[in-house]
Amino acid sequence: MPTPYPAETLLIEGTDAIAFAQAQFSSKVSALTTGHWQFSAWLDPQGRVRALFHLVRLADDRLLLLLRGGSAAGMVDALQRFVFRSKLTLTALPPRVLATGPAQPMHAIDDAAEALSLGCGTHSVQITATNHGNDAWRLLQLRAGWPWLSGKALDALQPPALSLHRLHAVAIDKGCYPGQEIVARLHYRGGHKRHLHSVILSHAANAGEVLRSGEREVGCLLDVISTDTAIEALVVLSDEVAAQANDGRLNTFDDGLVMHINNTWPA
Repeated sequence: MPTPYPAETLLIEGTDAIAFAQAQFSSKVSALTTGHWQFSAWLDPQGRVRALFHLVRLADDRLLLLLRGGSAAGMVDALQRFVFRSKLTLTALPPRVLATGPAQPMHAIDDAAEALSLGCGTHSVQITATNHGNDAWRLLQLRAGWPWLSGKALDALQPPALSLHRLHAVAIDKGCYPGQEIVARLHYRGGHKRHLHSVILSHAANAGEVLRSGEREVGCLLDVISTDTAIEALVVLSDEVAAQANDGRLNTFDDGLVMHINNTWPA
């Protein structure tokens, strides 16, 4: 059985935990009720996504972040600079793993002794200290257009390129947070020229790999999964390149990669 996917998790807990997360993260944290999770992100001042994660409210003053790529310890170090006098603690948790669980209502959680399960509708993702389980959740989420960020995809893409509005991971009307002005400008004025797609690849490639055409950077692979019948991936592509697809087929990349676009998500 393959080794389950690693889980990078961190805790924010204390009297000011919710207020701190509301001020730093891009979703409506204050609207998140105990026993539920939501997608959220931490942006830099230029609106680029530094981290994308499941934000879980375990208690009135306790939040868990399950990162969709990146390092929990690195995020704790970066967030610590903004704590100031806030009454909270930030903790990167010991290594755990992710496994696939049974269907559970979207955004619900089940905090059992053996594992914390996050409901994803058709399945659940379990954060567990054991090595039991499987990674079937990855393909389900790839096909649903839930991005996973790694490599050069971190600190490089703005929310529209990842379709984060669709996932309610960014809010326009919640007040200030890092990158909020850029998010609002892109939402109301447009100007985003990259979108998220699910594709079939002609050959294996690495998640986080930059795509080039004529020496120009035209996209980035976010997640790549090999099945028995195909190599499926989530990819961010420039609209100019995506428009060159012929019946969904694109072969404009420098390394000979060919892809077929299956689905495209809005900004």
